[in-house]
Amino acid sequence: MSQIYFDHSATTPLDPRVLDAMRPYYEAHFGNPSSLHWAGQKAKQAIVEGRRQVANLLHASLDEIIFTASGTEADNMALMGVALQYQPQDCHIITTAFEHPAILETCKYLERLGYSISYLPISSDGIVIVDALRQLLQPNTRLVSVMAANNVVGTLQPIQELAQITKQHGALFHTDAVQAAGKIPLYADAIPYDLLSMSAHKLHGPKGIGALYVRRGVSLVPLMHGGGQEHGLRSATENVAGIVGFGVAAAIASAEMSAEASRLVGLRDRIVAEVKERIPDAYLIGHPFKRLPGHICLGFDGQEGEAMHLMLALNEEGIAISTGSACSSHNAGQPSYILMSMGMDPIRARGSLRITLGRFNTDLEADTFLQVLPRLTEKLRHITSRSFAPVA
Repeated sequence: MSQIYFDHSATTPLDPRVLDAMRPYYEAHFGNPSSLHWAGQKAKQAIVEGRRQVANLLHASLDEIIFTASGTEADNMALMGVALQYQPQDCHIITTAFEHPAILETCKYLERLGYSISYLPISSDGIVIVDALRQLLQPNTRLVSVMAANNVVGTLQPIQELAQITKQHGALFHTDAVQAAGKIPLYADAIPYDLLSMSAHKLHGPKGIGALYVRRGVSLVPLMHGGGQEHGLRSATENVAGIVGFGVAAAIASAEMSAEASRLVGLRDRIVAEVKERIPDAYLIGHPFKRLPGHICLGFDGQEGEAMHLMLALNEEGIAISTGSACSSHNAGQPSYILMSMGMDPIRARGSLRITLGRFNTDLEADTFLQVLPRLTEKLRHITSRSFAPVA
């Protein structure tokens, strides 16, 4: 049985070119970058190059890239780093109701400390309502944080407009770009964000390494204290191999983004069209084209309660997809707070399948998926109908 991986929003397979670049930094070039001898300086040079490559992906400067251990840490660094500069009563933060838990849980923590948090509404097609931001801004609004692309439905958010409104008000703008970085252009010289979070393992790089873009002139309170690495914002011995891998992954994404996006949009739209043709009850969740190139979120009318069974049945066929974000898999089977924020009722909000495509997926894999999915949905439909058949 062949194995097909359609869950790239959870994590991506490591590009072999990235692995090749990383390997020497696990073997020959093992030095601590803070050391002054040859071994340390070799590692330090590698960090400089990795930082340059990640900065280039964003059209940023080297000193604006702060390496972290994850996208979650980068999100925490952005929100906490701004908030802790102020007394709680002097700091209001605006975000959305369908952010990743790395943002929402940090906001909940800040609320417990006395900070004020407001939540932007979401349209039924999964896009932030821009005009609502003007209404929520307050004199003490210090930060607005809106993700660049949603992790469950894949919709692209209007961060250009949101950032401009925020800057006009005099507040800082942060975007969680963990899902979007390397897939769509997010250039710092074109979009006026102040802070941007990234994670290497979402763009065919290694796990355990992320980054926060911090625009020059923006100050943050550090969350980690120690030896002063990463401009004093993230003290700890650097993950040299991870930074090397992140850098190469970013360089590949920069070079191949346009061609890869075009190919994935074609594959995505073909799958959506043929699923709708072969399964009349199927519907696309989220905006039809304002979405990540390889991202599909599907519902099946009348079968929403079977989403988990359908995902497991696909897994038995060797096809890996998700019913939601991998970060909340412990809540599997519960209504998605993301879908409910879009106005779905709890039943429909339980029933989405997330199919996310990546660099190494093929047309042949799509063919297999399009053969298997209709068969399994029909099989589950019969089981469901028998389960609820009236007793004679």
